[in-house]
Amino acid sequence: MTALAGPPPALDGRRAGVRLRAVQIADAEALASLYRENRAYLRPWEPERGEAYFTVDGQRGNLRELVDAYAAEEMWPGVILVDGQIAGRITLNNILRGPLQSCFVGYWVARAHAGRGVATEAVRQALDVAFGALRLHRVEAFTRVDNLASQRVLERNGFTPVGTARRHIHLDGRWHDERLFERLAPWDDGFALAPPT
Repeated sequence: MTALAGPPPALDGRRAGVRLRAVQIADAEALASLYRENRAYLRPWEPERGEAYFTVDGQRGNLRELVDAYAAEEMWPGVILVDGQIAGRITLNNILRGPLQSCFVGYWVARAHAGRGVATEAVRQALDVAFGALRLHRVEAFTRVDNLASQRVLERNGFTPVGTARRHIHLDGRWHDERLFERLAPWDDGFALAPPT
């Protein structure tokens, strides 16, 4: 498979100024700063992180792991840019091939850009990557049951709820229920394993 070979092109967004690109090791300083600025804001939604994660060296190590996973075609790790500046992260995780052809999408947007359509546009563009360049059939997403803003982002992008996973994720000191959402490729006809060429 060659869909992941080389960095994907930047995607121009429908919401002016929003685009995605694959992460780069050079993003370490900007991401460390953004994570530090948004640490309290992200705490309810992100896994617990050690102090090193919020440093440039910690982000450099994390980005190396993401770049390696990207090279192994296990994920598409991206940054969300607003007017050319990093404003968040979005990842197509756990890419499965064979009869599944699926992945999970995860994302966050800095507090300064929340509620402005940035996440909605970023997810739309990530779906273009998933169903286009990656030729996947299904994208799934989990959100905490109380994360209504994220659920609206998914619904605006054509995701439908599947059900609730009880005590599915441990965040902010306790287990939380999560809602599972799914979105099928626009080319899905119930038969084809991949989109027509």
